[in-house]
Amino acid sequence: MVAIDIKALAAKLSTSGGIAAKQDIGTIAARLGLQGQQIAVGDDCAALPDGDGHLLFAIEGFMNEFVAADPWFAGWCGVMVNISDVVAMGGRPIAVVDAVWADGEAGATLVLDGMRAASSAFGVPIVGGHTNIRTERGQLSVAILGRAKTLLTSFDARPGDVLVAAIDHRGRYREPFNNWEAATDAAPARLRGDLELLPEIAEAGLALSAKDISQGGIIGTAIMLAECSHVGIDIDVAAIPLPAGVALDRWLVTFPSFGYLLAVAPEHVADVVTRFTARGISAAVIGAVVAGAEVALVDGETRAVVRNHAETPLLQLGRQDAAA
Repeated sequence: MVAIDIKALAAKLSTSGGIAAKQDIGTIAARLGLQGQQIAVGDDCAALPDGDGHLLFAIEGFMNEFVAADPWFAGWCGVMVNISDVVAMGGRPIAVVDAVWADGEAGATLVLDGMRAASSAFGVPIVGGHTNIRTERGQLSVAILGRAKTLLTSFDARPGDVLVAAIDHRGRYREPFNNWEAATDAAPARLRGDLELLPEIAEAGLALSAKDISQGGIIGTAIMLAECSHVGIDIDVAAIPLPAGVALDRWLVTFPSFGYLLAVAPEHVADVVTRFTARGISAAVIGAVVAGAEVALVDGETRAVVRNHAETPLLQLGRQDAAA
């Protein structure tokens, strides 16, 4: 096995563009005065109390370069990543709406076709939106509504939990971006069944905290989870399963089409992992939730800090009672 220089790797990850982009969330949220609200901000969706559960409300916007380079897949992702945000919180999607900008109908066609294909595959309807096809630059944003009976949050990871990564390896990179695509050629029934796993885990009481692996990859998502829960996370680089031919440094910043981090109490780990692996999804314990504020890489006796969120906050968000 090739030795890993985790200090160099940690230094490289600390300057990742995907992580840096998350810093903007805190800046905008501060301007809007969102900290300390009754509805916590910083999770994958806003969770709105609704009877015996919660409505889940979220939105995704997409990089202009991505929309221009791969418009069909951008449209597909408009639906898929919103569904993933709902599922990460133990919910089930209800419907999406879109906002599309393009230079003429022809400029919007591939984006709309991708959205329609994903809507059909995942069984989540598109129920409206906003259209402007008289603009010079293509852009895309998609919002979603879902519902959860039992929440998984970004705020409830606790020291003593272990960190489980569940990622579908049955895919490939959608070059030139760090997007790992494992959905467009999968059977719709399989996709829908896979998405039931997180709500089932939440409703069975097997976990309290989870987060969708997003643009910041495993490492960026771990930082956001740690900051929201006011904990530290040690990631064991030797424990991370890798798809064949994929380097660790790229995998740590990869945005997978199906990928979640879950903070799980040790007594529930075997059950949680088995639920994923039984469906052909890679799942493994890759680290530990610890006291403190450091997110670090660990390899044997060597430990290298990627970020201390107390010293350098990323989101500056979270539920107020999470620090109690």
